[in-house]
Amino acid sequence: MARQYKTLSPQDVATLWSRWQQGETAVEISGLLGCDKSTVTWHIDRAGGLRPRERHRAKRTLTLTEREEISRNVAAGESARAIARQLGRDPSTISRELRRHGGRAQYRAGVADAAAWIRARRPKPCRLAQHRRLRRDVERKLRADWAPQQIAQWLQATFPDDPTMHVSHETIYQALYVQARGALKRALIAHLRRGQRYRRPRAAARAARGPGQLVDIVRIAERPPSADSRAVPGHWEGDLLLGKRGTQIATLVERHSRFVLLERLPSRDSPTVVAALARRIQRLPRSLKQSLTWDRGKEMAQHKQFTVTTDVQVYFCDPQSPWQRGSNENTNGLLRQYFPKGMDLRHVTQRQLNVVANKLNTRPRQTLNWKTPAEVLNEAVASTS
Repeated sequence: MARQYKTLSPQDVATLWSRWQQGETAVEISGLLGCDKSTVTWHIDRAGGLRPRERHRAKRTLTLTEREEISRNVAAGESARAIARQLGRDPSTISRELRRHGGRAQYRAGVADAAAWIRARRPKPCRLAQHRRLRRDVERKLRADWAPQQIAQWLQATFPDDPTMHVSHETIYQALYVQARGALKRALIAHLRRGQRYRRPRAAARAARGPGQLVDIVRIAERPPSADSRAVPGHWEGDLLLGKRGTQIATLVERHSRFVLLERLPSRDSPTVVAALARRIQRLPRSLKQSLTWDRGKEMAQHKQFTVTTDVQVYFCDPQSPWQRGSNENTNGLLRQYFPKGMDLRHVTQRQLNVVANKLNTRPRQTLNWKTPAEVLNEAVASTS
């Protein structure tokens, strides 16, 4: 399948950086945004992994509304001094504004405002780029494998009375990773302990790891005997069926009947997976909401929230024990007929998933004495109602 390139909107770019700061990979983000991985990595690499600061106008600059007032008053023949008095501005501010944008005869508020916004994009000079001695000392310590935090503390201790020789560790990181700053050679990254390609602030990394950890899990050994024997309907096994990197669907199999539910997932982060599964489970009859067995994937890190929302307890398999979800593993094998390994699942709709699930649910199964999963499930629900 040919690559699909997509121009990201400002909202897409904001989502990209939000997900990146939460610890998601470029592959996962590209799957969510429906673009190629290279589009995501271009944005990340260009900024060195650091989210660019959102641009905003300084309070002292002229606003579009003020420029429209200037334009109207110029057309009415008012002097710069009269316009300044009306706007509460210095007359020189109005004079400079008119000179910069074509004079009184050619001044247009919209054109002037757009030009001022573009002109204001000049990057602020980096401290390390301005002070050669400071840059030389930082480079020397980096080549000696010092961490930026150590360098920042050493500078303050060595030059306590010289503020020009002080720099924060975050400024050093930005000078290394954001090459637009033009202060330190990127090759010096190799001297950092991790030597990673992108910069992820430690606080953001900790926040990203937090939701990804499985805590307070309930082991499969504590699952009710009725679930083990398959005698009672409503006990489910779940997993993710993976396609091309960053694309996936959720699969749920009811243990008693082998009935299958498939759910489309734009991302595999825990909030997205848990919310999608909870919505699906909540639509089931009460008798079919008994338990859910999952593997050790971090996509179910928010299992407590799932249980609170659905009143369905989640039980986790032992490590490296896929056979404890045998029905789900077997079903995922059957699904490969429709969703081969490496397939891009972003373009599979929920309607298509429902069609495939219906095919499996209406197909006779030897393990069910040649009944279909739909028949067995309907009989079970009828007997418990």
